[in-house]
Amino acid sequence: MTRLEREDNGRKGRFIIYENEKFAGEMTYTWAGNDKFIIDHTGVEEEFGGKGFGRQLVMEAVEFARKEEVKILPLCPYAKKVFDKNADITDVRF
Repeated sequence: MTRLEREDNGRKGRFIIYENEKFAGEMTYTWAGNDKFIIDHTGVEEEFGGKGFGRQLVMEAVEFARKEEVKILPLCPYAKKVFDKNADITDVRF
């Protein structure tokens, strides 16, 4: 079973993915003002590679951005690739 969580201290945060309650990966971000955040890193543990967890993390951030009406600047190469390949999420791209 896969579970996603978000942690945020007002300046930085991360989305975390677990599989069967075991840490599988994270995507970290930094707030840039009140209206956008920068995705700076996406990483999935080697044993969980190939399961689409990195994309799930980015898409969770997209849903969060839509709900909070903020934008995302994807500086992380992986997140940038997801944004470049998916025209349906450009509404939240800064």
